[in-house]
Amino acid sequence: MTNGRKGSLLALAGFGLATAGAAWYGSRYSRGNRDGWYRKLRKPGFTPPDEVFPAVWTALYALIAYSGWRVWSSASSRDRDHALRLWISQLAANAEWSKLFFKDRRPALALADIFALEGSIIGYISASHKVDRGAAYAFVPYAAWVAFATVLNAEILRLNPEVRDTGSSGTLGILADLLRVVRG
Repeated sequence: MTNGRKGSLLALAGFGLATAGAAWYGSRYSRGNRDGWYRKLRKPGFTPPDEVFPAVWTALYALIAYSGWRVWSSASSRDRDHALRLWISQLAANAEWSKLFFKDRRPALALADIFALEGSIIGYISASHKVDRGAAYAFVPYAAWVAFATVLNAEILRLNPEVRDTGSSGTLGILADLLRVVRG
């Protein structure tokens, strides 16, 4: 961290607020649906208890904000700018997953989103490693948790074939839905 911004608590607060905003957006959809539709789904035996999710995500969101701030605090470069674009990308995909899964009740589309999320996270780790290794290492627990969440999402989809293609017609419908999400 050499660009003179390393001490900027305001910037750290900005990264914290951006991350908190994504967390708030996603939590709007996940909280209310734990009582209804989600509870009725068949889930694999390795599904963590509901109480685990807020604790894990709180720690992960803190690491996400901290990592983004560290990269931002590094000297300006193309590598830094690339890493920051990936940081924004993963945050957007992260926020969208809860809406797709819980509000829209589209676990297949949520699975496509979480694959994109994991790709963004891995890309960010690679890009940020060139800028600030500590920032990259701070994302490793996040990558591991999202990999686990991807398996969980896929297994819920497998165990509940009746929700697999709600609102779409097979793979082409899921891809069309994904394009609509990407286009906004």
